[in-house]
Order: sequence, then C-alpha cells, then structure tokens
Amino acid sequence: MSENAIIEIEDVSKSFGSVTALSGVDAIIREGEFFSLLGPSGCGKTTLLRLIAGFDEPTGGTVSIAGEPMAGKPANMRPTNMVFQSYAIFPHLSVGENVGYGLKKKKMSRQEIADEVTRALAMVDLAGYGDRAAHELSGGQRQRVALARALVMKPKVVLLDEPLSALDKKLREQMQIELRQLQKQIGITFILVTHDQEEALIMSDRIAVLFEGEIAQLDTPEALYRRPVNKRVASFIGVMNFMPATVTASSDTAMSVNIPSLGQVDLRADQLPEGLNPAAVDTIGVRPEMLTILFDESETAEREAPGEVTSASYCGDMTYYSVLLAQADEPVTISMRNTTGRSILTPGTQVRVGWGHESVVLFD
Repeated sequence: MSENAIIEIEDVSKSFGSVTALSGVDAIIREGEFFSLLGPSGCGKTTLLRLIAGFDEPTGGTVSIAGEPMAGKPANMRPTNMVFQSYAIFPHLSVGENVGYGLKKKKMSRQEIADEVTRALAMVDLAGYGDRAAHELSGGQRQRVALARALVMKPKVVLLDEPLSALDKKLREQMQIELRQLQKQIGITFILVTHDQEEALIMSDRIAVLFEGEIAQLDTPEALYRRPVNKRVASFIGVMNFMPATVTASSDTAMSVNIPSLGQVDLRADQLPEGLNPAAVDTIGVRPEMLTILFDESETAEREAPGEVTSASYCGDMTYYSVLLAQADEPVTISMRNTTGRSILTPGTQVRVGWGHESVVLFD
C-alpha cells in the first residue's frame, strides 16, 4: 500500500453493455484529505464513487481501501458511508432516529446509540435536534442530518454524491465552508462528486478532473487552475483566454514565444508543462484576472498591449470586460475589481492592457 493512501484505484474500468463509463483509471486518495471527482455530466465520476462504495463492481482493475482489495465485498461491509444527493432522510422518523438508524444493526444498547447520536448531531451543529420531526427541517438541516448519519458509523471514508446541489446559492456557499471545516476537524477522508468547478476548488485538497471515463489531470486546486495540462482542462476550470502563439526559440532552460496580440515573451523552464514539445505549441492561455486594464497613464505593467473595449458586464464587486487586442480575431475577457472612484468603461474605449510573462500557459 502506498504511503498515506486510504484508497488505491488501479487500472479500473467499468462498462454497461456497449457503453464504457470508465477506462483505465488510476488514482491514490490519501488518508485524511478532501478529494473531489470533478467533471461534466456523463464523465464517469459518479460511477467511480459507486465502485468505491461497493454499489457496483468494476469490469476490470482493483479498488483497495486501507490496503484491502474490495472485490466482492458488499457496500455494507466496506469502511465507507455515503451522503446522497437526495439525502435519503426517512420522513416518518425523528432526526435522532434517522441518525441512529444504522447503529441498530450493531446491537448497541439504547443508551449507547443515544450517546453516539448526540455526539454526531453536535458535530454537525444540530445539538438538541434529536426529537425534531425530519419533515420539519430546512434543506440545510436535512443535509446536516444526512452527514451526521454517515459520521455516526465512524467510517474511514465519507462519500459525498453532489450533496449541496439542491441548496440555494447562499446556503450552498455556507455549507461548503462548514463541510470543509468539519472534515479538517474530524480528519476523516472525504470524497466529493461535483460538476461545480468553484465548489471543488474551494473545498478540496486535490481534484481529479474526468472526461469521458478518464482522468485528464489529478492535482491540487492551485495547480489545476494555474497550470492545466491541456486546453480542455483549462476551459473546464474557470475561464481561460486562448491566443495563437508560435515558439521562436527553445532550450532546456527557457523558451521564446511570439504571441501576435501580445508580443514576444521569454518563459523559464519551470513555466513549461512537463513533456511539452516546443514544435507542437500553437496556443497560449491567460486567465482573465492575469490581464489588467491600466486606467491611469501613471499605471505600468511588465508588458502592455493596446486594445478596445467591446463590452462590459457589471457584477457588483467585479466588472468583466471584453477587449479586442490589436492583431486579435477574438476579444479576451479581463476581470477588474470595482474600486472607489473607478468608472465602468463603455464599449469603444481605447485601453492599455497590462500583463506579465508568469501569467502565460502553453498548450499544444
């Protein structure tokens, strides 16, 4: 078993008839981390979660938990517990009865069950709710009950199948922070399935991005955002401006790139993706916040390029500008924070766009 690994996924595939849901998936999930499976609908993330849980068996490969292969082991015999998207709360039972439901099969005494339920409810900030009717709960409270029901079984791994998708935006953001804090507090491995990129970035220690049954990149949130391995990952994680580019010179330590709309730039070796073929580079990417509009003549940047505002989208704290750079066919998106005294630019305004060499990501 790999060091600190709680789950090892080795060459796992899963087919449903002629449809391949997963193909050759390899991943190690570490003990005590918050790990997310992220991808669009139909990418295989829920299928992989179900294989870990034991609701399905892989067509090929192995899933091991705590060093033990799980082949043939049913869900109720695995050291995992699932929080479903629908919460699966029993409406005819009280909150305490819902949370303690799984403990009855452990032949614990009534007092022992009550004590464990009390501890679990306190853990999710529902102390004193044990006698409350389940149907009287709000959406956020139902989500906490479902989580308490999973935690009370003391699993090694908690599996979360899009548990926040039914909540409104404000409550969802609150629960993201609470879930993250709770996971760090209790130290149990959490595995989250989500299609929400922002949710995964906020909550995770590491993220596996899946497309069409394969892991495209497995990395920390910062690495995924700042150094995506290809254009597809870059497009899926946030917003990325793509521009045509050509490598004009390269060595083991540096690379010179010509970007028609921005100019010539020299990049260090540590900025270059591993295994990148300089001859194959045809595109660079820059995030919207890595470009800046220089509002005042006294403002300067490492590099500058002229452009024209084509549209502005005011979003309260931020304004998102579309700016057509010189020698560009398509406008780029630039995000600017709305500060005191800074006016919103109108379409047709000529601007200077600042940028730096460290903001550039290369793609082939």
